[in-house]
Amino acid sequence: MSLRKEKAARLKLSVLEQTLKLVGKKSFDDIYVDDICTKTKISKVTLFKYFPQKEDILLYYFRIWCLRRAVELNEKPKEGMAGITFLFDKLSEDCEASPGVILSLFAYLADLRRPPKPFPVKVEEKKFLYPDKPDIASIDIQSVDQMFEKFTLEAIFKKEITKSASTRDITHLLTTIFYGSVVTAHIQQISNLKFFFRKNVELVTKGL
Repeated sequence: MSLRKEKAARLKLSVLEQTLKLVGKKSFDDIYVDDICTKTKISKVTLFKYFPQKEDILLYYFRIWCLRRAVELNEKPKEGMAGITFLFDKLSEDCEASPGVILSLFAYLADLRRPPKPFPVKVEEKKFLYPDKPDIASIDIQSVDQMFEKFTLEAIFKKEITKSASTRDITHLLTTIFYGSVVTAHIQQISNLKFFFRKNVELVTKGL
């Protein structure tokens, strides 16, 4: 790893870490770029070199979220409905830990100004996050949609899902519940998120 790439990887991960600490239970919108720069001890010019706009930090968070799921599934594989439930459980945990980040992220995903491509995570960043995992560079990051599609196909093969709807349609349905459950829980001020998310999955899959 070159010194330049190492420095860039450390900086990006530091920005993410300090942003999450700053947000806490607050909204991401309440955090200013100056606050992030002060915490990470960098200039605005440096920050914008890696994150052209503040919201890119949210997209980076989401990509790292998907990487963490990929690593966990690599170490403890899950299939079908177990995999689907796993994703919802992880979402509920992070919603309770950082509600301001998740809600702001999902709001930004619906923004017309959002770039269509996911924010990149480089090999060097993977290695810093998982220094004790020698095969980390070979672990692919799948999107939420891709993970749901894989688990849905497995659930159909295992006859956990028996209706004749297409894999793509079921994937879209699960993705809709994934994003929608967060918004509904916030609007209705539902506290036990894991139970609420699992209940939503159970109600939908009973019809499948």
